[in-house]
Amino acid sequence: MNLPERGPSQVRIGIAIEVPEPYATELQAARARSGDPLAADIPPHVTLLGPTVLDPGELESAAAHLGSVAAGVAPFGIHLRGTATFRPVSPVVFVQVVEGLAECEHLESAVRTGPLAQDLRFNYHPHVTVAHEVDDEALDRAFVEMATYEARFEVTHLSLYEHGDDGVWRPEQVFRLSGRPLASERP
Repeated sequence: MNLPERGPSQVRIGIAIEVPEPYATELQAARARSGDPLAADIPPHVTLLGPTVLDPGELESAAAHLGSVAAGVAPFGIHLRGTATFRPVSPVVFVQVVEGLAECEHLESAVRTGPLAQDLRFNYHPHVTVAHEVDDEALDRAFVEMATYEARFEVTHLSLYEHGDDGVWRPEQVFRLSGRPLASERP
């Protein structure tokens, strides 16, 4: 995993949609079965903003920004189904977001503004990783094993994760989605 360098007083954060139980346990177990060395360190999630380094004084403005973003977005459903890969560009196998894709893209775009504005290395593609930094055989196994995987859940919040000195990503702050559904989404 490419992690930006951080100084002694800086914090490394990421913004994501947490995958709830029982799916989190299932997806983390699949990642562990693939031999992924980061399986225990990265809870299953849909990334909205990848690893980002902030100075301590920037954390408060980032949290205020995330609160504002969350207040403008209504809760929405995600449907995960089947596998795909970023190979040959990146050795990753993931479970696809097949519903909730547009909402994830909208949320990612809104998060990546203001104090969290940054350029992307790759085009944004919402997904849940199930194998990374393993050999081709393990990637192939994960691809086949999770090909029929399916899960549906409601997204009610986004989370600010901090990367601990022990290498583990932990959700530290939650921002409730409290916006109104778009006219096209209302019953």
